[in-house]
Amino acid sequence: MTLDDFTRVALSLPEAVEGAHMGRTDFRVGKRIFASLHPDRDAGMVLVKPEEQAMLVEAEPVIFAPFPGGWGRSGATLVFPARADEATLRDALIRAWRHRAPPSAIAAL
Repeated sequence: MTLDDFTRVALSLPEAVEGAHMGRTDFRVGKRIFASLHPDRDAGMVLVKPEEQAMLVEAEPVIFAPFPGGWGRSGATLVFPARADEATLRDALIRAWRHRAPPSAIAAL
């Protein structure tokens, strides 16, 4: 998988749109960021619940890592697409999307 695949999967989710902040591409649902691209790390980032982050990192430590610092402690999780298959990438993005999506968008999934 590539960062382009990360983008394709993120934008395939209901009501997902591409935006930008702090010089990075991000993905939003209901005006809330659920993921972003970090090309300097060859990674994406998903915003999941801390307990989901722990599960992802434990299950696939080569694919997932907590984002450094406070963001990581809050559930921001690096995803290395080159090490993932599409199902694993899609699962992580859906988790992040569900965490941030309004009920109307969740009903559409």
